[in-house]
Amino acid sequence: MIDTLYQWFWWDRIWLPVNLTWADLEDREGRVYARASHLYVTVPYAIVFLLIRYLFERLIATPVAASVGIREKVRLRVENPILELCYISHSRNPTQADIDGLSKKSGWSVRQVERWFRRRRNQDRPGVLKKFREASWRLFFYLFAFIGGIAALHDKEWFYDTRKVWTGFPQQSMLESQYWYYILELSFYGSLIFSVTVDVKRKDFKEQIIHHVATLVLLSFSWCANYIRIGTLVMLVHDASDILLESAKLFNYAKWERTCNTLFVVFTVVFMVTRLVIFPFWLIHCTWVYPLEHYAAFFAYYFFNAMLVILLFLHIFWAYLILRMVKKFLFGNLTGDVRSENEEEDEDGSISTEEEERHHRTGNGVGRATKEGTNGCSGRLSMSENICQSKTVY
Repeated sequence: MIDTLYQWFWWDRIWLPVNLTWADLEDREGRVYARASHLYVTVPYAIVFLLIRYLFERLIATPVAASVGIREKVRLRVENPILELCYISHSRNPTQADIDGLSKKSGWSVRQVERWFRRRRNQDRPGVLKKFREASWRLFFYLFAFIGGIAALHDKEWFYDTRKVWTGFPQQSMLESQYWYYILELSFYGSLIFSVTVDVKRKDFKEQIIHHVATLVLLSFSWCANYIRIGTLVMLVHDASDILLESAKLFNYAKWERTCNTLFVVFTVVFMVTRLVIFPFWLIHCTWVYPLEHYAAFFAYYFFNAMLVILLFLHIFWAYLILRMVKKFLFGNLTGDVRSENEEEDEDGSISTEEEERHHRTGNGVGRATKEGTNGCSGRLSMSENICQSKTVY
């Protein structure tokens, strides 16, 4: 049974054009082709990426954050065993009926129970330092990958003429630069899958899971089907705007408002040009039209193009969110984030964390200042904090 499924999965007609078999892609005469077995190395490399990330965040990102005044916020635990048990085992957002029952069981008023849950949820939300570390790591990788991609592609003819992408396909020998470009990108996204449970979780968490899985599937499929030339172009196009996004987030966390705003405007322009113009009208056109000049359509052709179209829909989804934020930014109504989980406020308007409430009682007005601080640069960029968090698929 397993052998039958294996043979069906690797059937020539699924992966290769008519009249070609896997025997035609055997290494010979100096030609080297991608192999599915090469992908196994991405698992240990992904673990290495996690180790490098850990060291980078502690030894580089944390000192940089401290230099711009970003430090871990100390949040005191809000103790109540009855409510804590409900929070952990039942729901972080109890219904009104649950709150009424908990009020009777704990001896607290309904308002006290509601306030406790607000503060408890805030305790579990990531601080600015954690976000700064993550954005720093992603910026480091995207910048490294983009520079590496330019170095690998600047002297290739298909970088300037996309028709040349399909010259001799699929019997195109793999270059060493292409090998490492792919392996490092795959390993990076594999590390994101491993760390997804501990990374900052936002409202578009499901879209990000789709993003990571689709990225790995698309990269792996293009590797096995020898769609490597077009794959490197797609990766390069996506890395371009991600560098700007992660840079803008770092300046946002550091409260450099003018720099943050400028970078976000540049990011928006680059995102729209690369993801909604170059990607569909150059790259998808390249994969949809030009291959048919060389061979008849087959399964891999349809599957690859379908995945790119799904990717385009994700681009449109995130572009919609960006444009919504730009509209609010231009008309001066941007005071919150439709995607990120901001800290909840008590009825008196102060942020409901235990430490800030304690400071508020001592008269330093931190609650009021924190609320005012949610406007400005943090409001402008926070909605885009996780847009293309890992490079919008690919």
